[in-house]
Amino acid sequence: MSTHSALFDELQSLATEQRNPHSTHIDTASVEEILRVINTEDHTVPIAVRRELPHIAEAVRIVVDAFKNDGRLFYVGAGTSGRLGVVDASECPPTFGTDPERVQGLIAGGREAVFRSQEGAEDVPAAGAKTLDKHGVTENDVVCGITSSGRTPFVVGAVEHARDAIGCPTLFVTTIPREDLDVTPDVAICPVVGPEVIMGSTRMKSGTAQKLVLNMITTAAMVRLGKVYENMMVDLQRTSDKLVERGIRTVMMVTGVDYDAADAVLARCDGHVKTALVMLLADVGVEEARRRLDETDGFVRPAIQQES
Repeated sequence: MSTHSALFDELQSLATEQRNPHSTHIDTASVEEILRVINTEDHTVPIAVRRELPHIAEAVRIVVDAFKNDGRLFYVGAGTSGRLGVVDASECPPTFGTDPERVQGLIAGGREAVFRSQEGAEDVPAAGAKTLDKHGVTENDVVCGITSSGRTPFVVGAVEHARDAIGCPTLFVTTIPREDLDVTPDVAICPVVGPEVIMGSTRMKSGTAQKLVLNMITTAAMVRLGKVYENMMVDLQRTSDKLVERGIRTVMMVTGVDYDAADAVLARCDGHVKTALVMLLADVGVEEARRRLDETDGFVRPAIQQES
């Protein structure tokens, strides 16, 4: 009589826990061949993500609507998935000038789990719900669960709590087929990347797919909120020497002024690239540039074109 657990049965049926037929020889392969196998498998990831673009677009619209209503985006994950959420959230303020509270990454096990694995922290569904309550998630926010397997209790518990108890929109990013999900979010994004090169090592293809999806969600949302002019970051925070110089270079590239002129204009508007661009391209002062940006919800193009 078999004594294995229900979890054993569940895991062995997951797409993320299958053996990859293309890498069964990897333990005897040369370094070059190991790398070729990994690289060949990685090529399948963007294709899987492309198939999910309609669902990603739906997610972006939900996030944009939430942001316009002072809502926030909360990523919830464990292990690699949780760390990817933390990374994406942490990069939004310097890149797009957002408040650090606007996009947040919540990981099973808390801050320590970002740097050192806390695997057991993911096994309690109620912990996910409790984490959302601790961060004051409301119906105006969006909760995005991230889990390669689609079953991580911490993540599923958080998403179900967000949907049923809080009543906020829910997203779910996973790399198993949509029909295998046991949770029903508002939008499921399911790039199926197939078995990993190393069985069950979802930090590889699954992690790459999740990173691509999260990049798309926040980047597209920020573009739709006017954080980008042409294809340049114009709401970046000048928090490092690199970002200071990038701001100056952006103003130079868009307006054609030289380095000193760009630096001088940025100094007049507290380093805000958007304001500097409107000042130079519309030939207006600081206050008029700020007024125009306020009236156009921060979009540079219509602010330039607006009549004084």
